[in-house]
Amino acid sequence: MATIHVDGKALEVDGADNLLQACLSLGLDIPYFCWHPALGSVGACRQCAVKQYTDENDTRGRIVMSCMTPATDNTWISIEDDESKAFRASVVEWLMTNHPHDCPVCEEGGHCHLQDMTVMTGHNERRYRFTKRTHQNQELGPFIAHEMNRCIACYRCVRFYKDYAGGTDLGVFGAHDNVYFGRVEDGTLESEFSGNLTEVCPTGVFTDKTHSERYNRKWDMQFSPSICHGCSSGCNISPGERYGEIRRIENRYNGSVNQYFLCDRGRFGYGYVNRTDRPRQPLAEGIKLGLDAALDKAADLLRGRNIVGIGSPRASLESNFALRELVGAEHFYSGIEAGELERLRLIAQVLKDSPLPIPTLREVEEHDAVFILGEDVTQTAARMALGLRQSVKNKAEDMAAAMKVQPWLDAAVKNIGQHELNPLFIASLTDTRLDDIAEECVHAAPDDLARIGFAVAHAIDPSAPAVVGLDSEALELAERIAVALLEAKRPLIVSGASLGSNALIEAAANIAKALKLRDKQGSLSLIVPEANSMGLTLFGGDSVDAALQAVISGQADAIVVLENDLFTRVDAATVEAALKAAKVVIVADHQKTATTDRAHLVLPAASFAEGDGTLVSQEGRAQRFFQVFDPTYLDASILVHEGWRWLHALRATLLNQPVDWTQLDHVTAACAASNPQLAGIVGAAPSAAFRIKGLKLAREPLRYSGRTAMRANISVHEPRMPQDIDTAFAFSMEGYSGSAEPRS
Repeated sequence: MATIHVDGKALEVDGADNLLQACLSLGLDIPYFCWHPALGSVGACRQCAVKQYTDENDTRGRIVMSCMTPATDNTWISIEDDESKAFRASVVEWLMTNHPHDCPVCEEGGHCHLQDMTVMTGHNERRYRFTKRTHQNQELGPFIAHEMNRCIACYRCVRFYKDYAGGTDLGVFGAHDNVYFGRVEDGTLESEFSGNLTEVCPTGVFTDKTHSERYNRKWDMQFSPSICHGCSSGCNISPGERYGEIRRIENRYNGSVNQYFLCDRGRFGYGYVNRTDRPRQPLAEGIKLGLDAALDKAADLLRGRNIVGIGSPRASLESNFALRELVGAEHFYSGIEAGELERLRLIAQVLKDSPLPIPTLREVEEHDAVFILGEDVTQTAARMALGLRQSVKNKAEDMAAAMKVQPWLDAAVKNIGQHELNPLFIASLTDTRLDDIAEECVHAAPDDLARIGFAVAHAIDPSAPAVVGLDSEALELAERIAVALLEAKRPLIVSGASLGSNALIEAAANIAKALKLRDKQGSLSLIVPEANSMGLTLFGGDSVDAALQAVISGQADAIVVLENDLFTRVDAATVEAALKAAKVVIVADHQKTATTDRAHLVLPAASFAEGDGTLVSQEGRAQRFFQVFDPTYLDASILVHEGWRWLHALRATLLNQPVDWTQLDHVTAACAASNPQLAGIVGAAPSAAFRIKGLKLAREPLRYSGRTAMRANISVHEPRMPQDIDTAFAFSMEGYSGSAEPRS
């Protein structure tokens, strides 16, 4: 810690930070553009000027850029100094000379960093009266819109896209005050992380094109904390809704997981929520039913039947638990193909027994040697791939630290590093998107990759099983990988289930054991396929193959399927045979699938946007996603409910009992109590009783507009807002929306 003096006040800060970050962390306002907490400082915009003094007796001082100045002990600065304020105002003014001033039609309006900083500096009058510089915009693909005339040349876009994410098709062209940020020619941006440009850019140069199709201001959207369902990484997101549609997804900061960035699948892959062919009402062979009629129909269909329940790794733990309670533990099946389930069980056991810890996505970046065995990480866990890019670049930071250069001095660190990288070895089936930063790559069949993995373990620890018949080239590669892992302070092994090989997982486990025997403080990360694959593996249940076979053999004659398209799990012939043999097929899902098309009854389940639940990520992190909106507010005919609500109500109807899980906390607690491995899911988020200053947390911003007009076409009488009994959030702008207390 360090003590700095800001406008006469002594303040405690982290001495490793620069002055800008230190002051921002204390709630002090310094305008800035080019600095970003994940990208460091380059001093490109000159906006964060402050006056620095030698000591308390210095009255003259000098203007410095706070992002480039360390927050060392006994630093004296002034933010409110007149000369500094005038400097900052002049910087904004010259940045705005060529700006189109198109805030009313700019999609960034309302959450624009440039607007905020311009207001902060007090610039409100344009004195420049000459012709503005203009640029031609580019077509950058289906996700990103380009409006180059709004650019203030902060360089954030290229620093993220090229330097941080490793993209090669976006650059800066020109010189002086006439620079252009874009591609050499029109074309779709190739990076899997291009969507982050919409948040990294402090102006409206790069905007979300998917949001443009149904645009509204940020203050007119309803948001809720959620978890991405695109893969097993568990990235935190903030989906925004208006008029019963998800309009955009924004990154939600979690310092242990995704931090500031998302992959494009997580950011733009929400379209299935808005599909018009989704089940919205219960359907009995094409006939719409009411809620009670649907439950009675389902109970009549199932009464006296031998039922199997097929769960899903894309459904919440609560919904899977409700299905198990409906059919009985012995008749619950995971909904995962047999071979994949075997690999998932192996992964869970390996991670449980591993002497090395499972790293968080944030900790992935802190390793100084990585061996990827059998995974194309960019395709199976893209956010981890972005973290791996940072891990190999840490060598430059280590070199800079040896020269006493702070890691946030981005340009200096890169200059010192001169493209030096920490070792990354990739053993994969074919080329991957990380090959450009790898020290060595080898491509082979899964079994041969596993043999290389076992050879690496043997090279690290001679007591590990040796590999017979491996050629000299592969043995030499294994030796080089072993040496790199042993020389590292913190090696990382990454593998997973994507290639369908148990041997790859076992080889990764052997390497982890060997490293621990050599006293290495490393980590082991094993990637699983879907959002709740790990949770469902811990939850239990046999394979979908076993469920279908039970129906085909006559042991069961009714199937209840939860959020699962069976045709994507096993071969179509087996599914067809089981569905033909079954007397009753009931499906609860939020998508129209080949399985729902063959169901006797379809129950409309909630997607992540319309329901609450818990997922377990590949690192074993339980996280809660919360309902973003209630679809019945705009259309009372919609009968979408969480899977667990449908299935528990069905169980109560079958047994002629009252519904005793009336809110999420009840089913979560029951699920946790049923399995010691899941005991921690209760603490994944605060309960429904949580309040701040006696208030629920508002989903809508204070400036939310048009609420009274939303249903005016239905009735001029505004109904009561939906009441959320499941969470600490309110479907309203009324509630706690952040501290309004003045800063001290």
